Amino acid sequence: MIDLIGEEKMMAFAGQCAAVFSDAAIDGGLIFLEGDLGAGKTTFSRGLMRGFGYVGPVKSPTYTLVETYDVLAVQKEGPQADQRLPLTVCHFDLYRVADPEELEFMGIRDYLEGAHLCLMEWADKGSGFLPAADLILSIADIEDGRQLTWQASTEKGQSWCQQLNLIDV
Repeated sequence: MIDLIGEEKMMAFAGQCAAVFSDAAIDGGLIFLEGDLGAGKTTFSRGLMRGFGYVGPVKSPTYTLVETYDVLAVQKEGPQADQRLPLTVCHFDLYRVADPEELEFMGIRDYLEGAHLCLMEWADKGSGFLPAADLILSIADIEDGRQLTWQASTEKGQSWCQQLNLIDV
């Protein structure tokens, strides 16, 4: 858990998360972003993209359902340590999805397979069609900022949680 005061702190924290999630370039990853409307889910996504070195606009996928970004992710360990591997980050907003079957029509399985990091807002709208998230990142309003909490659903998510606990902004 971390309390972040101001958008700059949210962007800084999210930027540091890029190093944590970089292993998704090898075997993918799924993160559910939870929070009320306006909580900062897209702001977090924008900060994460900056952390990956992406310099273009990072838009909310509210009307497009998904926005994709191609980045390079520096690997921390293993045989590819210090190498920059291609990674596609897929940012979903399922708020407008009326029926989970719509995900099948948009080709959700293609996004969830392979070396993609999928950020999913309003994942509850895809209940029954989405696998368990590696990580659930919750954003809540506090008096003068946001509070982020995280929990793991997979072994990969547990590793990510341990690394997130070490981030200090």
